[in-house]
Amino acid sequence: MKKIMKSIGALALGAVILASSSMSVLAEDKSYTYNYDYWGDVQDSPDVYSVAGVYTAKAFGLDLNFRNPQGMFVKDNMIYICDTGNNRIVQIERTGTEKFEVVRIFDSIQGNTEVKNLAGPTDIAISDGGDIFISDNGNARIVKVDSDLNYILQFNLPVDSTVSENSTFQPSKIVIDTAGRVYCIATSINQGLCKYEADGTFSGFVGATPVTFDWMDYIWKKFATQEQRVRMTSFVPTAYDNIYIDHEGFIYACAGGMEENDLDTGAAQAIRKLNLMGSDILVQNGEFPAYGDLYWGEGGGYEGPSYFTDVTVFENDIYVCLDKNRGRLFGYDDQGKTVFCFGGNGNMDGYFRQPSAIEHMGHDLLVLDALDCSITLFTPTEFGRLIYSAIEDFDQGNYETSGESWKKVMELDGNYDLAYIGIGRSLLRQKQYEEAMDYFELKYDDENYSRAYKQYRKEWVEENIVMIVIVILAIFLIPMSIGKVKRIKHEIDIADIFRA
Repeated sequence: MKKIMKSIGALALGAVILASSSMSVLAEDKSYTYNYDYWGDVQDSPDVYSVAGVYTAKAFGLDLNFRNPQGMFVKDNMIYICDTGNNRIVQIERTGTEKFEVVRIFDSIQGNTEVKNLAGPTDIAISDGGDIFISDNGNARIVKVDSDLNYILQFNLPVDSTVSENSTFQPSKIVIDTAGRVYCIATSINQGLCKYEADGTFSGFVGATPVTFDWMDYIWKKFATQEQRVRMTSFVPTAYDNIYIDHEGFIYACAGGMEENDLDTGAAQAIRKLNLMGSDILVQNGEFPAYGDLYWGEGGGYEGPSYFTDVTVFENDIYVCLDKNRGRLFGYDDQGKTVFCFGGNGNMDGYFRQPSAIEHMGHDLLVLDALDCSITLFTPTEFGRLIYSAIEDFDQGNYETSGESWKKVMELDGNYDLAYIGIGRSLLRQKQYEEAMDYFELKYDDENYSRAYKQYRKEWVEENIVMIVIVILAIFLIPMSIGKVKRIKHEIDIADIFRA
């Protein structure tokens, strides 16, 4: 049934989404946010975010415009922008809700290093101690400097048998863990993330994606000649596009795009959550995997699946993925359920031409556009604040308050599945099992319904145990008593006959 509904949805996708986007441009009060219900149908939704501002270099008071900016990092109230085309990094402080001030601009480092000028920096990360790590792509290195830009050390091409000594090291994205270890995505290296210890020693690859292949090609390779095998495509892991390390030290990695058959075979894995061993531990309890749009359609020069180019993770474990194919943002909770979908390609505020990076400040979102050379600041609407409040209250054990927030969310959007499930979960924690079952049933949440039913059944048995025992005893004792009486009566009747 779901496949039939998905097919119908695919045919209607262009009309639904494009009409929604077009109307949002023409009318300010028209939402361009949407979601998916249990059946995979597109449901319009109130906006979870609104555009607070779009900032170019000029808006920040810079004389030189950004040029192909590729990376962005947020630390407290500081924003670091990798202005790749201009070989520099711009540090900006957020001094108010919509106020920003340039702190410094640097295009070189100081100290004992042969190469001082930056060349095409593509990413940056700041450690808890304030040290700065720069993916200095043009200089084939990751360089570590202190807060005053004094050189400390650098990380070079991995020393490994699978990597040629003549290869050019092209680090693109980096993250730093609390121990000072560096995890890096490097162009042309697809064994996973390059891992370096704090002293700069390369310690191996982690988190390589599972290799996928076509069975017909695999069988053909078994019988092909050596020359034919050389010409055939090799089965190798997919390289990552971007990475982000959350507050718990888990690495979220964007695995880029997918093929059409990935959705049918279950191989769709656009985003991964890696533990210290490099294993994917991302929870996928939603009706659909976290891979962006369910239906792709074709129009406006865009086709194919969503392509996650970056991800950011809130303190409440909601992660937001940036789709560079259609310029959309997809938010998922810690169970893999869709929280929101919004955005699009275009020249209007809230739309993008070539989104390249996403970061967050609190619940605010910042999206870097490499082609438009700007940063778009999104702030939560009342609807968005209620959703976050409901989720965070639940995580903190304030189940009644969480349920009240979810009820307000449901009043604003009666089609929002997470509101029903959220109310059900809050009732479940408050031991109101029968009421919780009603909400789970409405949104076909089998797993939570089973949990509530199990507790409801246990509670009902405990409350009615006396009656249950009486009924059980009655079922056995009454027939036995009736049989006993009948036997006694039969014996009396026989005795009367013999006396006569």
